[in-house]
Amino acid sequence: MTTVETAPATPLTWRPPAGALWSGRWVDGASTMPVHDPEDGRLLGHVTDTSPAEVDEAVTGVAAAVASGASWPAWRRREALDTAAGLVLRHRERLAEVISREGCKTLREANGEVSRAAETLRLSAQQTHRLTGETLPFSDTSRGEGRLGWYTREPVGVVAAITPFNDPLNLVAHKVGPALAGGNGVVLKPAEATPLTALAFAEILLDAGVPAGRIAVVPGTGGGAGRALVSHPLVDLVSFTGGHRTGDAVAGAAGAKKTLMELGGNNAVLVLDDADTRAAAQAVVAGAFGVAGQNCLSVQRVFVAARVFAPLLRDVLAATEELRVGSKADLRTDIGPLISEREARRVEEWVREAREGGAVVRAGGRRDGTFYWPTVLTDVPADAKVMTEEIFGPVLVVEPVDTVDQAVARANDTRYGLQAGVFTTSLDTALDIAERLRVGAVMINDSSDFRIDAMPFGGPKRSGVGREGVRYAVEAMTEPKVVAVRRGA
Repeated sequence: MTTVETAPATPLTWRPPAGALWSGRWVDGASTMPVHDPEDGRLLGHVTDTSPAEVDEAVTGVAAAVASGASWPAWRRREALDTAAGLVLRHRERLAEVISREGCKTLREANGEVSRAAETLRLSAQQTHRLTGETLPFSDTSRGEGRLGWYTREPVGVVAAITPFNDPLNLVAHKVGPALAGGNGVVLKPAEATPLTALAFAEILLDAGVPAGRIAVVPGTGGGAGRALVSHPLVDLVSFTGGHRTGDAVAGAAGAKKTLMELGGNNAVLVLDDADTRAAAQAVVAGAFGVAGQNCLSVQRVFVAARVFAPLLRDVLAATEELRVGSKADLRTDIGPLISEREARRVEEWVREAREGGAVVRAGGRRDGTFYWPTVLTDVPADAKVMTEEIFGPVLVVEPVDTVDQAVARANDTRYGLQAGVFTTSLDTALDIAERLRVGAVMINDSSDFRIDAMPFGGPKRSGVGREGVRYAVEAMTEPKVVAVRRGA
């Protein structure tokens, strides 16, 4: 692995029209907060640090636009979202630059995210065709005789969207796209570290024809803008992606209203003794260290049949050593920085704790500022944080197991349940394991780090509440409304 080579910092080629968006206009609030590049600390600009009073203005404006604003029929929503998908691709270079500079993705990874966001918007546009209902069997009971009726799917109203730093465009699109497709209004609070991407995206949505009153962007802190937003009485649904501790706080502040929450994972991959260890190793390394491990789907734990543990570990270490750590702007870079030095120090401390408990560092284990080298551990104590918690950093635990039952038990031995991977040539065995793993998705002969934007996404236990994925988010963000007619009245 190479040493960190930081590219010379250059100013962003795009600046937002203002530091926030609400009440149908771009505004600069009373307070501001800076946005920095985590790679070199360079100041990229300022956005509004939205106050609770300003959040109230934003939510009230969106609620008014939904309740009494101009009609926005499904076909117009579809056209706007399709147009937005095209504009996202047209502005790929600008968006990729903003994603990479304010966040933790390499420029190569940021380009991939732009494509994903366009796909998410395209899928959202398609869902406007599916906002259908059905007739209801009133005549099936004597109390319903002489009546006929049906239900339709109607918008919930105002959606509060709170998004994380690691996918600052596509995860915003995953909340905003379905909300708009369902006919709602959206108030978006992006992650404190990555608000510029959200503002760039909002500008594209407005250019695409989304009514200005139906979307607001309120950058700010979780305890300030975030709490004011989720607790606002005019917010009808909260869609949140982040850690489970923050999720608990969001649920408490939101009270008795609908919530969608994706709260992370501690994902396992099982490699059985009949697996292609070289293919498994390549998939595991890619799944563990993409975006420097700052991904809820990252591979964190690998349980390997003892008979193939040595060759699997050898191939994992070889693939890890080939990774290039360096500047996000360098297209040759595989591993960029963590989102902050505080997070890099936390990862360093968790690895140190594991080592003091007897873990062996097979690769990596080194920090330089916000960069942490891709790290492979073995012999990790069962109670170490790198084994029990979501590390959200470039650390991989590889452990041998004696039986399939042991592998399944260890994979399930976590408070999370997002996704898992299984490598085997036996389809029957893979399907049996898939039934026994308590997770939201099982990838057979692939790592846990795989998702298409059309699939239901989420998991049990601490991994969340409900499911994202465009179709499923649209369903959650709309509600059935029944109309019944009493004939002859």
